[in-house]
Amino acid sequence: MYERFYGLRERPFSLTPDPDYLYTSRVHSEALRYLRDGIEGHAGFVMITGEIGSGKTTLLQTVLRNLDRHTAVSRLVNTMLDARELIEAVMLDFGLTPPPNASKPLMLRELARFLVDQRIAGRPALLVIDEAQNLSPAALEEVRMLSNLETEKSKLIQIVLIGQPNLRELLARPELEQLRQRITVSYHLGPLEGDETHGYINHRLQRAALGAPMQFARDVTDLIQDASRGLPRKINIIADAVLLFGYGEDRHTIDAELARDVLDELEATGVLPPSSAETVRASAPHVPAAAPRPTASLPLSKEPFVSAASLAAERLADRERELARRAAELDVREKQLAEKRRVLVEGFELLRERRDEPIFQFPSEEESALSLGAESPWLSRSPAPDAPVSTLSFPSEEESPPSLGAESPWLSRSPAPGAPVSTLPLHFEAASAVRYEPEAFRSLPAVSVWTRLRRSIFGIPKPVLEE
Repeated sequence: MYERFYGLRERPFSLTPDPDYLYTSRVHSEALRYLRDGIEGHAGFVMITGEIGSGKTTLLQTVLRNLDRHTAVSRLVNTMLDARELIEAVMLDFGLTPPPNASKPLMLRELARFLVDQRIAGRPALLVIDEAQNLSPAALEEVRMLSNLETEKSKLIQIVLIGQPNLRELLARPELEQLRQRITVSYHLGPLEGDETHGYINHRLQRAALGAPMQFARDVTDLIQDASRGLPRKINIIADAVLLFGYGEDRHTIDAELARDVLDELEATGVLPPSSAETVRASAPHVPAAAPRPTASLPLSKEPFVSAASLAAERLADRERELARRAAELDVREKQLAEKRRVLVEGFELLRERRDEPIFQFPSEEESALSLGAESPWLSRSPAPDAPVSTLSFPSEEESPPSLGAESPWLSRSPAPGAPVSTLPLHFEAASAVRYEPEAFRSLPAVSVWTRLRRSIFGIPKPVLEE
């Protein structure tokens, strides 16, 4: 919606994890290095944890994009599975079809054969489990049993666990001690700091810019840092809303005042949690001073919040309608400009075609003398002594034949008997003796507007016949 207004080829703060927009902050660089080293080093289990929206999936997609093409990858995203469903999901993602009504041992045997064939062909196998915190303890134990598929020297499959911080709490249970001991690479992805948030926002703006990228000032990014707590997903939500609000108000420069208004709107509509001051007030213990005070405070504390949220929602709806109306107006203007441009191009092409048309003009005596020389017989001022002077005259309306048929004397190939035959070259005195009849020029075509416009632009004089 606002891409054209800010000179962007796409929305820079989309919530879709895109490896092209990966910002290698300190924590993301370390997590990326741990993840690559664990996979390339064929470690046992690799575990990466982080808060919601900290960029775990973007890191994972960056690593998977750069993997060798010969690597067989099975990636599980939906982890609300039991132990048997987990094995079926792994086989399906590897491209295997579990036999119908097959037992669990039969599916494990088919999976083991596939992994052995991959090892013989020199293709490593990788199992990636995203959102691993949703797995039950029984499913996690089944994952550990899959790691027992090994040869004498190495594992047949490598497993990567990606999840939220409560995955570590789940693995801390005593019944999962064996799985916890097999995790050789582990890293927790922390939030961004103030400098990193400033660099993160401007990095995404630069990646999406068509020309010179726009920049967020440091005071704006500090406000976003305080409201997002350094989490990239929340940063994207706030920055996208700031650009949207700035587009609605026709503001090419983003300042702190606009950022504060956006944060107030997002907090009022519930998109973001209340600020730190409101959180402290909400978490403080309530000490009633009198009996009727608690009963009166309940409706007074809810009604303003509900009214503020409804008003904010109405304002957002009004802004969206206004933005849609402006977008429609811009489309109409673009169509009108395109039509005008088409008409101008057609006119210019027509003028350029007609500019090259030949123009007939009688040469003057001086021009003829310069081109033909002073002694040219064409410029002699008197005819030859015995040369007949040819006279030309246009027929009158009574003499003119109705049609130029085959018997027309105008098309006869030989002169009439006894008629004087004109000899060449004709002299200018003979040409000046030609009598012009006005009726002969009545059939001349009218001068068009384009012809007049072409003459005025290129300075072409009128032909003699037209005058």
